[in-house]
Amino acid sequence: MTFRANARLYNELALITVLEPQEQLEADAIAPQRARRILLTVEYDGTRFAGLQTQARGERTVQSVLQAALSCIPGAIPKAVPAGRTDAGVHALAMPFHYDTTDTIPAAKIPYALNSLLPPDLRALSAEEVGPAFHARKSCRWRHYRYRILQRPMAPSLERHRVWWIPQALNLVAMRHALEFLEGEHDFRAFAIKAERSTVRQLYRAHLTVVTPLEGRRAQEIWLEFVGSGFVRGQVRSMVGTLVEVGLGKRDSSDIPRLLERGTRKDAGPTAPPQGLYFVQAGYTPWNG
Repeated sequence: MTFRANARLYNELALITVLEPQEQLEADAIAPQRARRILLTVEYDGTRFAGLQTQARGERTVQSVLQAALSCIPGAIPKAVPAGRTDAGVHALAMPFHYDTTDTIPAAKIPYALNSLLPPDLRALSAEEVGPAFHARKSCRWRHYRYRILQRPMAPSLERHRVWWIPQALNLVAMRHALEFLEGEHDFRAFAIKAERSTVRQLYRAHLTVVTPLEGRRAQEIWLEFVGSGFVRGQVRSMVGTLVEVGLGKRDSSDIPRLLERGTRKDAGPTAPPQGLYFVQAGYTPWNG
């Protein structure tokens, strides 16, 4: 950590309200027994991260970088628990974490203190104090993912780490029809890239939106939105790869029910590349559409 980062951090810490001497003695007496739980929301560009979770080989991950920053804040316990997981190259617009701390930094100032320590591709957006029973992953009721596809003749330069470029035209009507079959409670084992105890999940929403980034340039951006109670490993990218096959006419949309009923991973489409996938948000109240 650089001197400049230290200075910026302590500038933030200096903004904390100064207590009267007697109040400070009382606060110091109870501080060791009072750990707060903080809900921290971050965004990140996953291009240069080897995934979200800390890895045994010490690779650069979102969790390891965030915990290193937390370790520089007095009182913060550098164990940050995320609401979900993302693979290398996958991005997040608002990923919740929780961690415990005995510091007295007002929650609203925590993002400023952390951002003075974090690299440009990881940023704290907000923080709030929550109850001790709150758990970023176990308390989560739903998760929202978005996959971005850029459909145009020429490969992108500015967005090459942000979208999946597909030069061919896609049959969006067929893709929307296929999406309808994915909604509801199903066994998604055909879309799981790794065996899990249970592959049954509830998909609340599966939707396709067309965005035209450049009018008159024969370009359109396609957003595939998925909201579910949870997702098996690789599910979203496997579903996207299968949907693109439908859009390209390589398989029929009626294949989807068969995959959900008795399919295996080899029966589904390829795994879509990571750079088009975004963790959008997590919800802690029931999904209401």
